[in-house]
Amino acid sequence: MQRRLLLAMGLLLAAIASPPALSTDALRQTLAQATCSAMHAAAASVPGDGPMLLPSYPGLPPGSVRALENVAFVYDNALAGIALTACGDQAQARRIANALLLAASHDPTFNDGRLRNAYLAGSIGSGKVELPGYWQSQGNYWSQDPYQVGTATGNAAWAALLMLTVYDSTHDRRYLDGAIAQLRWIQAHTLGSAPPAYEGGLFGYDNAQRQQHWKATEHNLDVYAAATWAGRYTRDAALAQQAKTAGDFVKSMWDPEQHRFLVGTLDDGRTLSRDKSGLDAQVWPLLAFNPHPVEWNQVWSWVESQHRSGDGYGYRRHPDGVWTEGTAQVATALLASGKPVPDTLWRLLLAQRSAGGMLYATPQARIATDFAIGPTSTYADFFYYHQPHLGATAWTALAAKGWNPLTGQAINPTEQAR
Repeated sequence: MQRRLLLAMGLLLAAIASPPALSTDALRQTLAQATCSAMHAAAASVPGDGPMLLPSYPGLPPGSVRALENVAFVYDNALAGIALTACGDQAQARRIANALLLAASHDPTFNDGRLRNAYLAGSIGSGKVELPGYWQSQGNYWSQDPYQVGTATGNAAWAALLMLTVYDSTHDRRYLDGAIAQLRWIQAHTLGSAPPAYEGGLFGYDNAQRQQHWKATEHNLDVYAAATWAGRYTRDAALAQQAKTAGDFVKSMWDPEQHRFLVGTLDDGRTLSRDKSGLDAQVWPLLAFNPHPVEWNQVWSWVESQHRSGDGYGYRRHPDGVWTEGTAQVATALLASGKPVPDTLWRLLLAQRSAGGMLYATPQARIATDFAIGPTSTYADFFYYHQPHLGATAWTALAAKGWNPLTGQAINPTEQAR
């Protein structure tokens, strides 16, 4: 009897010491509240209500990584604006969209409406969006990053997706026109042939920019999503053709034998890249195409066998760690495909919160992608680091809120799980 009493007391004490695990809905709600709060706080930290851009890596100690310090990548900011919309903060989303409209119309060198890959973060009070850079005392010169001042096709398309998101909530024609302007820039400057598809964009300094002729599955599905969305409002034949060109390329990248998407082509724009695999190229098609071909649902076996990393997922094939942003993308695509998101995945994302609220890009010190930043790289130098990251936080907010950034709609699994 005494033994049973002691056992019962032990179980009771254990129950008190260990609160019950959160249910799936509670986990997701907690994650949504945490990430939306982080997004709200980041936006509110920029004074006023005028145009602004948010730093992609807000937790960087001054002087630690000068090339990334106070840098606002366009892709991250487009995601942030879309996530703020999903979180119910349309006013702050407009501030980011307004900054991108301003940047496209006030470039320091070009007058063709392009957006650079990155700008200086902060409030845009002077009517001019500054390019990132810093003074290099050793050598006495102004240092800029050749990728940051270039224009990647996918980043321009994501800017268009933000503008379309803001147009949906405001019906202000400036945002629709801004999105279409980015799509026209992509059409005029990146369309390649054999096969017809959109190339990588422009890389390098203003006086020495070079065309990148590789074609990416991910970039083309970004263009497909933006052109399809804009076409819903305009019925423009050029946008319809642009969506078809980009969409046909994405469809052609489906490998029916391995049940996965190829990442695109090599630098010649023709030879298929078969060795590498990017997680985004595998799961974004399930979000961009509505409905998607039923055979694409077979991609999940590839994602599990090639990209799984513990309770999450990594960027590259056979990853060396968890990619927080990509793990959130998987959660979003699972929801859109009518599949359950494991509690372990939500918990993993929740565990990435930094002291400042933003999520770490990876729980590891560094993870590899197997890709190079640009044509001047001598090795695959594109990495993610254990730093609080705007893009990772935004994607996680989108997943937790059940929002599809490629269509601008709340996810309805019954529509896409066909």
